[in-house]
Amino acid sequence: MADLDPARIPHHVAIIMDGNGRWAKQRGLPRIEGHRRGVETVRRTIETARELGIRYLTLYAFSVENWRRPEEEVGGLMNLLEYFLKRETSTLIKNKVRLLTIGRTADLPAGVRRRLEQTIEATAGFTEHTLVLALNYGSRTEVLDAVQAYSAAVAAGEVDPAKLTWEDFARHLYTRDLPDPDLIIRTSGETRVSNFLLLQAAYAEFVFLSLYWPDFSKDAFHQAIADYQGRQRRFGRTGDQLGQASPQPPPLPAGSAS
Repeated sequence: MADLDPARIPHHVAIIMDGNGRWAKQRGLPRIEGHRRGVETVRRTIETARELGIRYLTLYAFSVENWRRPEEEVGGLMNLLEYFLKRETSTLIKNKVRLLTIGRTADLPAGVRRRLEQTIEATAGFTEHTLVLALNYGSRTEVLDAVQAYSAAVAAGEVDPAKLTWEDFARHLYTRDLPDPDLIIRTSGETRVSNFLLLQAAYAEFVFLSLYWPDFSKDAFHQAIADYQGRQRRFGRTGDQLGQASPQPPPLPAGSAS
């Protein structure tokens, strides 16, 4: 297990959970079995994040592009999501973990939406740890939705477009109540971000792992954090300006969660 500095644990970790299907194929199993094993990894990852003191954990669970997969697989994924919520809500409550979602969740099946609403409501009072599920999420659709929302605010006379700042625009993103990610992890050996948090990741550190998501262990999580802690985050400044210290990220937009 990697030796970590408790004072430098990332505030927000986001993970692109990739490789369930390939994990299953290597073992001669149906793809849905890879997704089932991936759900077990989600449980383990949430617990590890809480143990490490990570305040925000965002998991890329279903993208807007994933609807293109075979209907049987999409249906299986939705069933697994509903099952996960049914089984894990009590654990989230016990561990005081708040659930939030980002994405066009209104397009999800009714049963899934119902479970999400129930779990979100049941965990709404918790503030120490937050689990964010990116569901029917895509960064480009997020930007389109934010532009529409901002345009409506302009039309209503609520904002002045001549005075637009990033902080003003960010209030219309799905992530308006979240800090930007400090670290983004992707499993499966792929080295792309796949339309995930493109704007929010402007200053994030990235760790790409060759293992598939079902094999993402507690030790692998610790190693990714150790990699992150070995980097110097400069946010536009020089190394000489910082010395050996690692600077804090830019402040959150007004109204965001701390």
